[in-house]
Amino acid sequence: MTGKSFGQISVEELAQRLSAAEPGIQLVDVREPQELAIANIEGFVNLPLSEFAEWGDQVPTLFNPHAETFVLCHHGIRSAQMCQWLIAQGFTNVKNVAGGIDSYSMLVDSSVPQY
Repeated sequence: MTGKSFGQISVEELAQRLSAAEPGIQLVDVREPQELAIANIEGFVNLPLSEFAEWGDQVPTLFNPHAETFVLCHHGIRSAQMCQWLIAQGFTNVKNVAGGIDSYSMLVDSSVPQY
């Protein structure tokens, strides 16, 4: 561990950033496909943690390590693990979506189903 850490972004701030359609933001959802089928936020790329072996080596070509990257899961635990891994891969601007899609549904968009 290099001591580098990642930031957090609130679901409210995430919603503002998404509605502004800012260029260059990278959105990663580490939930499983069956979770995605229940609830998702448009624009996120799905990289299920359970399928890490399939996509792990592609991350440097899929994403810019210096672009702002938001990571989402159900409650914020798996996304925090992914944030740590991205930092270890040399990513410099990673933020965990605090509370995950569950908080997003409760605080931002009630049309996103809870599960």
